[in-house]
Amino acid sequence: MRPLLKYLKNYKKELLLGPFFKLLEAIFELMVPVVMAKIIDNGIAENDSAYILKMSGLIVLLGFCGLGFALTCQFFAARCAYGFGTELRSALYRHISTLSYSSVDKIGASSLVNRLTNDTNTVQNGVNMFIRLATRSPFLVIGAAVMSVTIDLKLSLIFFVVAPLISAVIFIIMRRTVPMYKKTQQRLDRASTLTRESLEGARVIRAFSRQEEEIKEFSEAVDDIADSSISVGKISAILNPVAFMVMNLGIVAILWFGGVRIDSGSLTQGELTAFTNYMTQILLALLVLANLIVIFTKALASANRISEVFAIPSEVSGDAESAPSDDAVIEFRDVSFAYETAGDHSVKNISFSINKGQMLGIIGGTGSGKSTLARLIPRFYPATSGQVLINGTDVNELDLVSLRRRIGVVPQKAVLFSGSIRENMQWRKENASDAEIISALKTAQAWEFVSKMPDCLDSRVSQGGRNFSGGQRQRLSIARAIVGSPDILILDDSTSALDYATDLKLRQALRDDLSDTTVVMISQRTTSLKDADLIIVMDDGKAAGIGTNSQLLSSCEVYREIYDSQMNEKEENRNA
Repeated sequence: MRPLLKYLKNYKKELLLGPFFKLLEAIFELMVPVVMAKIIDNGIAENDSAYILKMSGLIVLLGFCGLGFALTCQFFAARCAYGFGTELRSALYRHISTLSYSSVDKIGASSLVNRLTNDTNTVQNGVNMFIRLATRSPFLVIGAAVMSVTIDLKLSLIFFVVAPLISAVIFIIMRRTVPMYKKTQQRLDRASTLTRESLEGARVIRAFSRQEEEIKEFSEAVDDIADSSISVGKISAILNPVAFMVMNLGIVAILWFGGVRIDSGSLTQGELTAFTNYMTQILLALLVLANLIVIFTKALASANRISEVFAIPSEVSGDAESAPSDDAVIEFRDVSFAYETAGDHSVKNISFSINKGQMLGIIGGTGSGKSTLARLIPRFYPATSGQVLINGTDVNELDLVSLRRRIGVVPQKAVLFSGSIRENMQWRKENASDAEIISALKTAQAWEFVSKMPDCLDSRVSQGGRNFSGGQRQRLSIARAIVGSPDILILDDSTSALDYATDLKLRQALRDDLSDTTVVMISQRTTSLKDADLIIVMDDGKAAGIGTNSQLLSSCEVYREIYDSQMNEKEENRNA
């Protein structure tokens, strides 16, 4: 929790004034039993209606003052808690956006979403309750005990027996329930993961008619949460009846021994009533304190989860700038890479270089390391060993922002964002003109269908680009990447949904319109890479062959097998 306290620095005034006004409310609340005692002893006993009305008015006044102080406290508490929550969420979101791919993979996207939403709300609620109740409950317990001592020392000994008993009950129950709250939070992560997977893969689930299985798995996850919550609830349910039982026994003892004290003239009826009220105040304050401990426990668990994210170091960025060069733009020197959770290297001992304006093709079977190899260029993942160089400078030494601004990346899964086509096209270059956007759309072979849309560049894009076909999404993603003419363009199997004719037009347009751009194209089609200046054939993380199309056909068996199988498939399709 301590690392998060810095987000309260702008709310020191609220953090002090909130508890102060709550303290005033508690003082006025402690005065009510004393006034009640005077009404009974002086007003009712003497049958003095005027006195009764006057003191009753005082009780009403005390009530209104207490209400005013309580509302003032809640105003400061809300301002502090929600301001703190806003700053915490913003800082957490900023930090998450700086984490490396490996860090995000390690902690999990669903868990990060849960920490950014649910956990920050829990911590925010903890701050709110702290300001509103942290001073009130202890002060009421101590104040009620002190007031009872001032009324009758001997009878107040009952307080010092009952209060520890109620505290012991609270402690025993809290000791059992606190670890269970932490487990419930972990099970919420599991439910969040399933929700995310089900929503993102809704079409796949329906295509395989797996709705019932997914519903069953999700039901089991939420049942686990329910079972955990019910178990905590059962134990917590013991708190109120046991505490009230102890309190009522304490009230019985007060009435029993108080009656004896009244008979002896050592105590008045009003003072006995005040004693009873103070006993009730102590119990209620202790119960509120118990609930406050539960809230603090949840907040502490959530704060620890948030602190774990903050403890993950941001992606390390160099400060060097890569100067434009006519020499090798991309160079790999004996590069190997392994994911943290993987047992073996995904990329092993890769060395090559590609010059400015040339095309690098990467081909290979599923899981051969094609995409992993491409991700090392913009340093989405740092190489485990070896060097990746851009214009002769190691990417580890380059400023990440400037590096990635010079690289256009089209991921394997085409992702568009809700908004307009124009807004999506301006991701690489915020001030890109319509002429630049239209030029990029033409190069990506997307202008043909965009120009026919009623609103053209202002046409709406639904979340994830669901209102476009797979091929249209891919072409729009390619256009977005080439707006502003990047120095390096990485196409990670980004033409898989395009037909051969459109694929050919796209490659020709890239050659003509982006003559100074180095293109890295990952593809399953040998026809898409046959004109590449250099082709790397990946096989189980290793380079089975490096060369041009003609060189690989004569020297690389893996490439020749892929080429022959695709040529035979095309021939069979023609005959069919």
